[in-house]
Amino acid sequence: MKIIKKSDNEVIKEEAHGGSGSRKLYISDGEFGTVQGMTYGWLPVGNKYAWHNHENVDEIMYVLKGTGTVKDDDGEYSYNVGDVFMYPANEYHEIINNGEVESEYIFLRIHNDNN
Repeated sequence: MKIIKKSDNEVIKEEAHGGSGSRKLYISDGEFGTVQGMTYGWLPVGNKYAWHNHENVDEIMYVLKGTGTVKDDDGEYSYNVGDVFMYPANEYHEIINNGEVESEYIFLRIHNDNN
């Protein structure tokens, strides 16, 4: 079989960003092409993924549940279900759940060696 399959029950839920949230890491670095990681993330109400960047890695975030705020050096942006954010490699950002329910996201991180 050339196709790679993983079942949800095979992927362990773990702490993320120092315990501010949690995640399931479905694809890890070096496992598939230029993908650095693909995760399903949870962020409880009142918590945040504090200022961070991904060195030479572009990140895409798709919001599945919840509302909150994303920050970068240029400002603040609200997020809602269905929103997509694209964080260029090396750009600092922060994700804050200031909504009323736990937020859920899909994150896809891709190596970008052009930086």
